[in-house]
Amino acid sequence: MSKIAVLIPCYNEEQTIEKVIKDFKRELPKADIYVYDNNSKDKTAEIAIKNGAILRHEYKQGKGNVVRSMFYDIDADIYIMVDGDDTYPAEFVHELIKPVEEGKADMCIGDRLSNGTYQKENKRPFHEFGNNLVKKAINVLFKTKLKDIMTGYRAFNKKFVKNMPVMTPKFEIETEMSLYALDKGFVIKEIPIDYRDRPEGSTSKLNTVSDGLKVVKTIVKMYKNYKPLRFFTYIAIIIFLLGIFVGAPVIAEFFKTRYITKVPSAILATGLVILSVIIGQCGVILDTVVKINKENYQLNLLKYEQIENLKRKEENDG
Repeated sequence: MSKIAVLIPCYNEEQTIEKVIKDFKRELPKADIYVYDNNSKDKTAEIAIKNGAILRHEYKQGKGNVVRSMFYDIDADIYIMVDGDDTYPAEFVHELIKPVEEGKADMCIGDRLSNGTYQKENKRPFHEFGNNLVKKAINVLFKTKLKDIMTGYRAFNKKFVKNMPVMTPKFEIETEMSLYALDKGFVIKEIPIDYRDRPEGSTSKLNTVSDGLKVVKTIVKMYKNYKPLRFFTYIAIIIFLLGIFVGAPVIAEFFKTRYITKVPSAILATGLVILSVIIGQCGVILDTVVKINKENYQLNLLKYEQIENLKRKEENDG
């Protein structure tokens, strides 16, 4: 039987954490439920212990830091990650687990958007706009059709969890997971789920302005890190065209008079064209580096699979 771990990152969730723990105990009575407290200033930790959860602490602030510790520390066959704010119904956990348990998915995503409950319940419309913007950018980048990129309700297998290097320290972690899975060829499956907004009195940790800027930053970093050839080629073309625009009058003057009087424009145009070539070369080099890293990752993944198979064989023989 698969060992299941429910991972609940928490920061000041005293109003909702008891219900979340009880709901998942009801649905998964044999699962280990871990609450990772991220420097809460309320009674989140106390309530978690009182309700039978395994309490751990992450003192580096940020959801990404919490998830990194969860993934590194906990050993299980199937992992469920869910927020502690009671926005994701526990009864959908069986549908999320099933594709992972059957080997049909490495990561199963709780899709809040397809059935319209997020649009109905969400009281922060700009957050939905940001979600859609990142989603469209990722779908264009990887030629996929994912419906919900930023959902916090997910199921993973052990291979995914133990081979994902969590880099982001904060709330971009869900986007990082989706990007990582797409880039490394993991199988993703989406399951439509209901979504409910936070209960009255429970406050979101997101900030509309700062998180909006993070969305833009995420999209730029995403293209730079995962598709550097395309990213730097676009920049090189823009700078090259700008150089042509600045240099066109200089060239026209030279053909007409055989002299150049617009020396500053000539220097600027030459510099822009040279810069565009250098940036284009950077894109080619970085694209090669990315491909080499992917090859090395696949080799390391193969070694991981071999080690896990050996462990399972030893357990069966023992």
